[in-house]
Amino acid sequence: MKKIITILVAGLVCYTTNAQNNADPYLQYSREMTKIIATIFVVILFMVFIINVMKRVFDHRLKNKIVEKGISENIAQSLLETKTTKDKYANIKWFALLAGTGIGLTGVNFTQPLGFHSFAIMAFSISLSFLGYYFFIRNKEE
Repeated sequence: MKKIITILVAGLVCYTTNAQNNADPYLQYSREMTKIIATIFVVILFMVFIINVMKRVFDHRLKNKIVEKGISENIAQSLLETKTTKDKYANIKWFALLAGTGIGLTGVNFTQPLGFHSFAIMAFSISLSFLGYYFFIRNKEE
């Protein structure tokens, strides 16, 4: 679901960039940058997908080897134990990231025409969302 939402957001960014007129010289630059960023984004999503598939395959192989070897229950339990603490706040992280992206896109919309400042607005809004997530995690750990 998260990947679908992210792809939709990236598609909407390309659509809104395409909706401008051709009179602005910075528009051609922003279109090219949008194409480059979208391509990089798709490649990253594809690589993350492959890495997750490989991780699951190797985890499955490890579990099969443990069962075949007949390792004692305590050792098998410690090896097969899933670590949920890492992904405990994954939903909050994605919320912060997507909210920061939405706020950044809103800021970009209000500061037309598109240009280099648009990328700066997006970078600051996303970094502020990660900073908010960091403070949230630090508060929860105390």
